[in-house]
Amino acid sequence: MSTSQKYVLTNITIAPMSEGERYGGLIENGAIAIEGDKIAWVGIADQLPEGISAWDQRDLKGALVTPGLIDCHTHLVYGGNRANEFEMRLEGASYEEVARAGGGILSTMNATRAASVEELVQSALPRLDALLAEGVTTLEIKSGYGLNLEAERNMLRAARQLAELRHVNIKTTFLGAHATPPEFNGDADAYIQHVANDMLPALASEGLVDAVDGFCEGIAFSPDQMSIVFDAAKSLGLPIKLHAEQLSNLGGAKLAAEYGALSADHLEYLDEDGVKAMAKADTVAVVLPGAFYTLRETQMPPIDLFRKHNVRMAVATDSNPGSSPMTSLLLAMNMAATLFRLTPEEALRGVTLNAAKALGLDSQKGSITAGKQADLAVWRVQHPAELTYRIGFNPIEMSIHGGNIRD
Repeated sequence: MSTSQKYVLTNITIAPMSEGERYGGLIENGAIAIEGDKIAWVGIADQLPEGISAWDQRDLKGALVTPGLIDCHTHLVYGGNRANEFEMRLEGASYEEVARAGGGILSTMNATRAASVEELVQSALPRLDALLAEGVTTLEIKSGYGLNLEAERNMLRAARQLAELRHVNIKTTFLGAHATPPEFNGDADAYIQHVANDMLPALASEGLVDAVDGFCEGIAFSPDQMSIVFDAAKSLGLPIKLHAEQLSNLGGAKLAAEYGALSADHLEYLDEDGVKAMAKADTVAVVLPGAFYTLRETQMPPIDLFRKHNVRMAVATDSNPGSSPMTSLLLAMNMAATLFRLTPEEALRGVTLNAAKALGLDSQKGSITAGKQADLAVWRVQHPAELTYRIGFNPIEMSIHGGNIRD
């Protein structure tokens, strides 16, 4: 359907997911008017304004409509796979042992460096299509498996091309500070200077970077090293994010909050001081149950502290070849509830409004609100809790991206 058209979705239950009420205040017998790529009106069908009631109408026969889903943390573009490391972990090796033995991120680095942009695009398309098939209309894709300028550029260009090949919004995040590549012979300080002074400015000047991320962990980079990258990002006017407190508590989330980060992600070992810092900065806590599950972790993120201090929680797949080879955001929602005890409402908010906030897009996406982009998911369920409750079940009927109906 052309975005120049005007139409109304009728006979629907709407979960707006706006601020305030549970599910944003469910609207029974609702209607959503779409004009171009924007939501023009939302409310009870009987209250449709006179002019809008004359638009083309599509009867959805009682379906549930939510905002289009947002996967705010993925590593969708990469070369190769790491099924062998999956076997290693099942045989007793830890994540750190695999990494120190030359596996992990560096294993994927070699395969990614060997791949062309087109090869990266073609390998990522099936993963992207799996997400889109579950109502995802926006996602983030991080670099970080190239670890040199050419390969990082290829990853980011591949991510940009994916957005041209499918009806989806993609935000690109530069994750050069993911691991120290072997050519730096373990000199993490020298590599960080290269990331901050050479790689990031070059890629930003090419328009390939929407945000900057890093891996703050004992097997990666320290808070002091991440500060160098964050300073470079801020000098370029780029927002920041951070993988923090996944395996230990180095104070990464607190550092990210001090820089006004959009989000801090993983957070299993985060303490209350870090939570308070995130609350003060309105930094979103992105929880990633896929990695928790795959790595068979036992330390849960401090969900109750996030609630206590009103820290927004988002949920994402963390789709990546090593620690979360998952391409189902619905499954991530179920895992967030089952493993981390999020409520179904929190899980759905975590892949809509809060996920939009984690990408700096909450003024445009994440809730069914007049004036926002017409990104919607239509579900054949009776209540939004079913989206989190079911396992391995995809009740999507259709999704709408920028006003275009995607059957």
